[in-house]
Amino acid sequence: MRADARKNRDRLLTVAGAVITEQGAEASLRDIARKADMGLATLLRHFPTREALLDALLRTNFDDLTARAGELEESSSPTDALVAWLRDCVACAHAYRGVTSLMSAALEDPASALHASCVAMRTAGTGLLARAQAAGEARTDVDGTDLFALVAALAWLGDQPVFEARADHLLDVVASAILTSGARRGEGRRRGGVSSTAAR
Repeated sequence: MRADARKNRDRLLTVAGAVITEQGAEASLRDIARKADMGLATLLRHFPTREALLDALLRTNFDDLTARAGELEESSSPTDALVAWLRDCVACAHAYRGVTSLMSAALEDPASALHASCVAMRTAGTGLLARAQAAGEARTDVDGTDLFALVAALAWLGDQPVFEARADHLLDVVASAILTSGARRGEGRRRGGVSSTAAR
């Protein structure tokens, strides 16, 4: 890629990140191009679809989550690793308002530019969940697709002003529901009892 083309691409990604954070995943591509001082045709040369633009924005975060799962598996107990990754994953999905519906659709659409990244993220979470299940610390009737769905649901709740203040508490509730009773007791001891968010 020529230096000027790369500069344009980087500029588009910077502006798109700001616009989508403010307006959501359905923000106007024409508006993004205008704010980047470029034409829509230039944007579409770099990112032919909305999904391609979102994939470029999210791929680094998704790759980081995949790597993070490996680090947590080596450094933390199965329960701590699963809960920490769940929190990181929800935060990533929440970073761009409205992206969760596109992520969910991309899982079932191999033609989507987001498909590979979403599958990789689901696979990373599935590995941590399976490790916790093998240790008897997570319920066995939950699978990786369920975990991905819960991440999407929690990110969506964080997008809703009426629920935003409860987002951390609801994540605690969901994490507790995934864990077995013994793991929940251990998590409570590691936190020093009831979490501050749950006590609200």
